[in-house]
Amino acid sequence: MPDALEQLKSRLGDYQSLDALAYLLAWDQRTVMPPAGFQHRANHISLLQRLSHLTLIDPEVGRLLDKLESRDLDPDSWDGALVRVARRDYTKAVQVPVELSSEMARAAAESAPGWLEAKATSNFDLFLPLMERNVDLRHRYVECFGPQDEPYDVLLDDFEPEMKTSEVTRIFAEIKPELVQLIAQLRDSDVDDSFLTGDFDLDEQVALDYEVVDLFGHRPKTWRIDPTEHPFASGSGIDDIRITTHYYRDHLKSLFSTMHEYGHGLYQHQLPRAWADLPVGQATGLGLHESQSRLWENLVGRSLAFWRFFYPRLQERFPKQFRGVDVEQFYAAINKSQPSLIRIEADEVTYGMHVILRFELEQDIINGRVELKDLPELWAQKMHEYLGIDVPDHAHGVLQDMHWSSGLIGYFSTYLLGTVMSVQIWEKAAEELGDLDAQIERGEFTPLREWLGENIHAQGRKYAPQELLQRVTGSTIDAKPYLAYLKRKFGAPVAA
Repeated sequence: MPDALEQLKSRLGDYQSLDALAYLLAWDQRTVMPPAGFQHRANHISLLQRLSHLTLIDPEVGRLLDKLESRDLDPDSWDGALVRVARRDYTKAVQVPVELSSEMARAAAESAPGWLEAKATSNFDLFLPLMERNVDLRHRYVECFGPQDEPYDVLLDDFEPEMKTSEVTRIFAEIKPELVQLIAQLRDSDVDDSFLTGDFDLDEQVALDYEVVDLFGHRPKTWRIDPTEHPFASGSGIDDIRITTHYYRDHLKSLFSTMHEYGHGLYQHQLPRAWADLPVGQATGLGLHESQSRLWENLVGRSLAFWRFFYPRLQERFPKQFRGVDVEQFYAAINKSQPSLIRIEADEVTYGMHVILRFELEQDIINGRVELKDLPELWAQKMHEYLGIDVPDHAHGVLQDMHWSSGLIGYFSTYLLGTVMSVQIWEKAAEELGDLDAQIERGEFTPLREWLGENIHAQGRKYAPQELLQRVTGSTIDAKPYLAYLKRKFGAPVAA
């Protein structure tokens, strides 16, 4: 009879495979599936979630964990980490009814086409019943864990394990006034970005995105890029990486969303191969996941060093748009700081306020402090207060993100947490690798990619997010390096 550890690995392997299948079905729905097939897809995803949940909460899993915990495994070993991670997942899952878990998955799949239609028509009334359903399900989910001082903690923990709402609030409270001041200082800056708008052939954009992903690096025959309404990264394993982007005929915004999703894909691509089919071999949290996407999008992709290397290639593909525009002009244009409506298109300075807005609204939603029907108005009020701009319609306001239609309440804060951590990680990488800007200007991305793989990606869930960050950088999350970086890059005074 197999050893208890091997039995546990077998069961957890089945659980992880079921989750991977669900991710593939969700990818298919949001890229190539005929829209009318959403009800079939909801049935499929709901079934997979039911089977996945049942596999994890099987009493035999609990018995095996009890047996293995009595062995006193080395906590720094992979076997010890496997048992620790499995216990955490099992303890949470057994508190949630299978029917609720399945219904949450079904609601997310069924809401997708409704959100697309609501956004396309800028009609919040179409989306409101879907939002009400998803919020009700999240309330029921939170209740599974008993009375909470802060109900939002339960949802946040699903995306950023062991992080508390109070800690996020503290970090954002440090960031918010600094961003407000920096936004005000940069609001009237005169930067010509007119050449970023024009007629950009879509086939050339697709080729450009593949060129960038290939330059950044990956193993052959393991990646693909597809168009979608709201970019995301997915796949079924470390050799099946599927990233997406959204193409605009009149702008090159797809290039930066592709860089962003590359960071997510690379994390998945460089997970520990020996453990990648088990829960312990997955990413440790969404905050560190977002740190990787924001690092490649901003610290690499919006750097002057990168464009000194890559700009001639861009000019070759789009000579009409960029003839007579030098690299410094282009760099200034893609880094122009100006309040705008759409989070995924926001510059580095204003981006944080988009995230803080959503984080605050989500807490109000889960704590019952707002009526869901009032969300468009509340959104518009915060956009005016935080960024000084008016929201013209729901599509450019409360309906712009797909997260709430998918029930991903608790996710948004990880975008800014990840942005903060990306600077800490970048500075440590530069300390150990030498002059990263010089390497990037020569088109050398391998050292950075492999350093991230070794220090972060290949660690899987061996350590909790903040413990891993501490091990890599010497510090848990710290907003100071991020704020100093913004001030240096955008020409504001940096405090001593």
